[in-house]
Amino acid sequence: MPSLTRAEATARRALITVGSYEVDLDLTGGGDHFRSTATIRFRATPGAATFVEVKPAALRGVRLNDRDLDPGALAENRLPLTGLAAENTLTVSAEMAYSNTGEGMHRFVDPADGGTYLYAMSFLDDVQRIFAAFDQPDLKAPVTLSVTAPPQWTVAANGQLAANPWPGRWEFAPTPPLATYLVSLIAGPWHVRRDAHDGIPLAVYCRRSLATHLDADLDEVLTVTKQCLDRFHQLFAERYPFAKYDQAFVPEFNAGAMENPGLVTLRDDYIFRSAVTDTQRELRATTIAHEMAHMWFGDLVTMRWWDDLWLNESFAEYLGTRVTAEATRFHRAWTTFAIRRKAWGYTADQRPSTHPVAPQQVADAAEGLLNFDGISYAKGASVLRQLVAGLGDEAFLAGLNAHFAAHLFGNATLADLLAALGAASGRDLSGWAERWLRRAQVNTLRMEAAVDADGRWSSVAVTQTAPASHPVLRPHHIGVGWYAADGAVSRVELDLDPDTDRGRTEVSALIGQPATGLLLPNDGDLTFAKIRLDPASADAVPIMLPGLADPLARALLWGEALDAARDGERPVPALVSLIVAALPAETEVIIAEEVLGLSRGLIDRYLDPLARDAALLRVAGACAGLLARAPAGGSTQLAAARGLIAATTDTGLLTGWLAGAGVPEGLAVDAELRWALLLRLVVLGGAGEAEIAAEAAADRSAVGAEWAARCRAALPDADAKRVAWGIITRATELSNRLVEATAEGFWQPEQAELTAGYVERYFADMPATARLRTPWVADRITTLAFPRYAVAQSTRELAGALLARDDLTPGLRRWVTDLDDDLRRALVARTAVAAVSA
Repeated sequence: MPSLTRAEATARRALITVGSYEVDLDLTGGGDHFRSTATIRFRATPGAATFVEVKPAALRGVRLNDRDLDPGALAENRLPLTGLAAENTLTVSAEMAYSNTGEGMHRFVDPADGGTYLYAMSFLDDVQRIFAAFDQPDLKAPVTLSVTAPPQWTVAANGQLAANPWPGRWEFAPTPPLATYLVSLIAGPWHVRRDAHDGIPLAVYCRRSLATHLDADLDEVLTVTKQCLDRFHQLFAERYPFAKYDQAFVPEFNAGAMENPGLVTLRDDYIFRSAVTDTQRELRATTIAHEMAHMWFGDLVTMRWWDDLWLNESFAEYLGTRVTAEATRFHRAWTTFAIRRKAWGYTADQRPSTHPVAPQQVADAAEGLLNFDGISYAKGASVLRQLVAGLGDEAFLAGLNAHFAAHLFGNATLADLLAALGAASGRDLSGWAERWLRRAQVNTLRMEAAVDADGRWSSVAVTQTAPASHPVLRPHHIGVGWYAADGAVSRVELDLDPDTDRGRTEVSALIGQPATGLLLPNDGDLTFAKIRLDPASADAVPIMLPGLADPLARALLWGEALDAARDGERPVPALVSLIVAALPAETEVIIAEEVLGLSRGLIDRYLDPLARDAALLRVAGACAGLLARAPAGGSTQLAAARGLIAATTDTGLLTGWLAGAGVPEGLAVDAELRWALLLRLVVLGGAGEAEIAAEAAADRSAVGAEWAARCRAALPDADAKRVAWGIITRATELSNRLVEATAEGFWQPEQAELTAGYVERYFADMPATARLRTPWVADRITTLAFPRYAVAQSTRELAGALLARDDLTPGLRRWVTDLDDDLRRALVARTAVAAVSA
């Protein structure tokens, strides 16, 4: 189906103004379809022609003003409208299809109890799978929704419930003007808990089978929600702008959450059924804060088109992290941001598909979907944090409040926001925006230091470089930390101005000081830039890192080591040696988890099989050391146990823990940990289909079904791989989550010989697979099913041949290009390791 272009959206906006939507849905029919009737009132240039979007299973009737239109005129998802009057009423009745992809009206049958649950996901342009609409973000209008559902169900929507005239009939009050991608509802036998705070009604929903788990965590969910509301009300002059604040934890969700005003939907993985680390609880808190930030950035004031996506996501990412750190118990959220979210941003910004935070133009909605990445989120948030450091918080917030007041319930652009911030700060931000928002790629800040005969620094400088493909230097406000050998810590703050220092800034305050310990550029993590230590500091890291008290400094040093290994500047075995030296002493669980997760990807791809096995043995030993030191029953113990399970080849240990033997005191071998143990055993050939079936029978949950699919795809068996590949490439009857779980389990480094024949099949089969699936699901499958462990020039040649075709979907082309670049890096790193070994 054609994707709406920017030019088409601009032309339509010039022709029409939408006054209101009245939507009536009938969910009682059973089967695969539901009934939808939408009445749209809109103004238009008299005599003009345009189109409305709808993706029906069957179009039943169309009436424009006083005439019936031919439903057969529908071309793919576009219904032409001609001869428009100044005031128009359009009614479109259709039969719509439920989905199993997390888009449109998703239907889920809970394997735990057979309950049927529906939720609407209208993003990015999928409201047309639910009702007919002018589906673009700058044609906002109030929505009045009515729903007929089975009488035992509960229904909730963006607006407040206005009437429940008979069992099964739900009529909702009109909303304020909404962008079409924000319309949502839930329907089914939902478990609900209600509360209120500061005059705002609150509700939390989940499936019945998760009720006990939600109730166990309800206090934390509501406490975080209330703390965030209070903090946003302190920051913004405009109070929360909608009638209620519902949060629904929904099954098989594609994203982390969606900021539907009045009814935020979140993936129900955030309802924890097993032990979790504090990192996972913090992630839930930052997600709640992130979606709440969208109530202002995205919902109250909406971007005009998808090229200003950063006005939504960068601000929500920045404010979500900031408010979590300032208002909740998760006061180290910026440490998590530094080692997890920024690593995502740095990776995205160095790939062939890199793009500016605020591109000049996004051609169509499909291209907009591809920009929901680490650049629009993490880099954009980092840029905003840098801006706040330069403007000051008072001017920044004054500008935001002026922006809200000027565009209340309307749309805005980058130029609108820059004008508000410039007026509040008295500064012209056009030059800043050109370098930070309009230009792609990332700078590297490198420490340079020289020592005199007395062992004191004779010169210290920060140099800034840019890749040749994107030769732009940027202004940075940074700290340079001096972590002395005796434990003393000091920081020098300075501004890097490429217009005056030409990429080299002297740190004069350190000249003459004893050259001991290490120097850390970007200490405090105020800017978005890769960092590199001077050689003496790099040599000091294994000795000093375990004893550094500041977790943010440790996160930055770990990030530097991981990034240097990813770039091939330092060999992966050196990173493994640092893990052995420093990980067992780590006390911040997020750091331990991210170091283990990010390093594992490098070990699996950057080392040949023999070196990989040796590295994993050392990592498993480091995890065992961390496990031995960790307090019983705590987050660090759980993180260490997960790391050990993933790295070990000791099937006796895994089998023992699964049977309850030899388990460390305080470690709960619950459902999630059992599945992790079983998956590793399956990969190693220590368990098979019988064990998977038994575990699935004991865990008849949706998560259990996903784990079982992952395990079956990971079986070291030719038949199992054949079945799994069929699911990945052809199955449309399974939900998005089950197909993704199968793709996650398919490729295993230990099974390279078994899966060798599927390397070529990936490049042969994926074009048809991508066209078979919706763009969101296709992008996930393209990435997860890529033969990432087939690190060979022949794999790159296959990728090159695929990319030479002219019939690829935009998503397939983008992701294969990026994943091929990952292979290029891995090959470079393997060459570097071989050279060091030689």
